[in-house]
Amino acid sequence: MRPASNAIPDKFETGTQNHEGIAGVLGAIEYFEWLGREFGSEYTDELKQQGYSGRRLILKQAMSAIHAYEFELGRAVLSALEAVPNLHIFGNTDARRLDERIATFSFRIGDMHPNEVAKKLAAENIYVWDGNYYAINVSERLGVEDKGGMVRVGPVHYNTLDEVAKLGEALKKIAG
Repeated sequence: MRPASNAIPDKFETGTQNHEGIAGVLGAIEYFEWLGREFGSEYTDELKQQGYSGRRLILKQAMSAIHAYEFELGRAVLSALEAVPNLHIFGNTDARRLDERIATFSFRIGDMHPNEVAKKLAAENIYVWDGNYYAINVSERLGVEDKGGMVRVGPVHYNTLDEVAKLGEALKKIAG
């Protein structure tokens, strides 16, 4: 077996290239470029002043647009969750500090098992997670590990405000 070359890319990859991974990364970059062009133009001037240009500019536009939209989603989710009787949200719920978090929220409805809530939401075509999300120490510290953990909902840039409203209505129905 010959040693790896000192020339890139062979310097780091001596075997068969990861063609699926390369194609996946390219697909993700092209998707973010599309988002930047379609939804990020309002950030162009500010980002250019910060020194961005070319592909980096377009990718920063995409991330800026995603961040702004997910902030709005987070505000909508918080509002929807706060309107549900007997629902406890874990984490920051200060609407003035939503820029310090992502649009993912963990909660419980009274003493209802999180898996039961997740199944009822699934029946409404709303998909969430339940349990501890591999954060066992956190759920133990919050005192919910032995009670099934929490429900977690995490809308992202391809979710809509209408879907968040649907979540809120479904949760009100479940909390009954």
